[in-house]
Amino acid sequence: MSALRELYQEVILDHGKSPRNFGKPEHVNCESSGHNPLCGDTVTIYLRLNDGIVEEAGFEGRGCAISIASASMMTDILQGKSLDEVRVMFERFHHLVTEDEAACEGGFDGEEFEKLMVLSGVREFPMRVKCATLAWHTMKSALQGGGEGVSTE
Repeated sequence: MSALRELYQEVILDHGKSPRNFGKPEHVNCESSGHNPLCGDTVTIYLRLNDGIVEEAGFEGRGCAISIASASMMTDILQGKSLDEVRVMFERFHHLVTEDEAACEGGFDGEEFEKLMVLSGVREFPMRVKCATLAWHTMKSALQGGGEGVSTE
C-alpha cells in the first residue's frame, strides 16, 4: 500500500507543479470563480460549451498541490463530455473524496475515474477535501451560470 500512496503523491505533485489546461481558453461561454478561505486556494474555471458538449476547459488560480492537481485532472477529463456525463462525474468524484468509493456505483468508470483515484486519500483529512473539491464545485457553478463566486464555507 505504501508504494501505491507514493505513486499517488507523485501524480498529485506532477499535476500541482505542471498543471494541464492552465489558462483561459479562447471564446469561453461559461466561467466561475471559487475560493477556499481556510487555506487560501482560489480558482477560476473556464468552459467552452457547444451543443451541450464541453469543447474546451481551462483554469487559473493558485493554491496547494491538491487543489491545483484536482483542477488539472478535472479539466483534462471534462473535455469532450456531455453535460449529463459531467453531472455524473461530479457526483461520483464527490463520493470518491467524501465517502467510500464503493458508495457510488456506475455512470463514470474506467480509466478516467481511475485517474482521479489519486485524490481519494483526502477523505482521511476533512480539511483537504475542500481543496480537492473546490474546482469541481466551481465548475458546477460555471455550468449553472456562474454569478457569485463559490466558497468552500
